[in-house]
Amino acid sequence: MMLSTISVHLDHTECCEVRTRLAARLARLHGSHLMGIVPTWAPAGTGPAPRGSGDLDRTIAEASLHLRRRAETVAHVFHSRIRPAASSSDARLVDGDPVQAVVHHGRASDLIVVGQADEAAAVCEAANRLPEDVMLNAGRPVLIVPSAVRCASADLDRILVAWDGSREAAMSLRGAMPLLRSATHVTLLSLRREPAAASPQAPDPEDLSGWLLRHGIQASVERMVTPLRIAEALLDRAEVLASDLLVMGGYGHARVQQQLLGGVTREVLMRSGVPLLMAH
Repeated sequence: MMLSTISVHLDHTECCEVRTRLAARLARLHGSHLMGIVPTWAPAGTGPAPRGSGDLDRTIAEASLHLRRRAETVAHVFHSRIRPAASSSDARLVDGDPVQAVVHHGRASDLIVVGQADEAAAVCEAANRLPEDVMLNAGRPVLIVPSAVRCASADLDRILVAWDGSREAAMSLRGAMPLLRSATHVTLLSLRREPAAASPQAPDPEDLSGWLLRHGIQASVERMVTPLRIAEALLDRAEVLASDLLVMGGYGHARVQQQLLGGVTREVLMRSGVPLLMAH
């Protein structure tokens, strides 16, 4: 697998610059086309109000025009930021549901880059839910980038892989292969709560390290039993190892009316200070 195309969600928030620059560096490193996806948040199909329209129609048309002009500004800033870093790029302005915009266009890429939810930012709940909704629905590996400044210079050289033998963990690992190949340190972490016994059906991480080695990736294996919550223990280990990237399965259920995340997934998504790569 290679990263022929990387897509990145763009918006008007301050933390957009962090994930844009990281996506641009990854595109340069992997020779990828970089696609910026800009949801306008304007309702699909809205245009200029016809002559004789009522006040409500004119208000909707004017609001939609404002949103599209803001999106055009976001796209312009994107091109300005990535011009020195990515030789091949484009930006897509998409009306309608923002999650569907990122999911639909992101499926034409090998990796989708989004920002971590920022509860302190002046954005709506739908915007804060976008990272998890995209992860649950895209069918692609999703890189969730925290807004912390230190992530802006991360080279993703030190990668921690959380391995529990699940389908989601296997999909995330597969999606991370191009990044693992370019990393200098890869650690496979098998983590379980005490005093629970390991599942006999879970593939041994040593077998997994052998598989990675046959792909040219040398990884060390750690097995840990912890009294802490799994999310807490995982984030603590990522900090101790000075990890630049955490790879783990994204657990939850995607439904038409409701998105249900697993407890560990939600906690790591909200608390992580390092970029996360998840697939569902």
